[in-house]
Amino acid sequence: MIKMGKKTLAAFGTATAVALIAGASYAHHAFSAEFDADAPVLLEGTVTRVEWVNPHTWIHIDVEQEDGTTQPWMVEGGTPNTLLRAGLNRRTLSPGTDLVVRGYQSIDRLCAPACKANGRDVTFPNGEQMFVGSSGTGAPEDGADPTE
Repeated sequence: MIKMGKKTLAAFGTATAVALIAGASYAHHAFSAEFDADAPVLLEGTVTRVEWVNPHTWIHIDVEQEDGTTQPWMVEGGTPNTLLRAGLNRRTLSPGTDLVVRGYQSIDRLCAPACKANGRDVTFPNGEQMFVGSSGTGAPEDGADPTE
């Protein structure tokens, strides 16, 4: 067994806490690392599923193309807790729900297996609009984030 003095133990505890916080910060990416502020998208589609997972929710929608085919999109939202506090839940974002999503496309532009976007807000058929993004990630100040 290794014996440590109080100062050594406190320093070790502080170093461990700093390492854990740094790891968590690194894991939560900045907007610009994955999405393009110069590539806004407006998607009209139908929810196929929602992944209520940390650190971001993923809203999957099928968007009908001009030729009649559908293109699947994965829309990144804020944390599940953020969306729940905003009033969204499994019932409001259930499969079959029609949405208009405003956001920004991924920087890689790849659409396999689905196109990706960072969602800023969603509009429901009744006209209700809700913010679904993450605050403080460096996303463009576009008026969607109520904390801006």
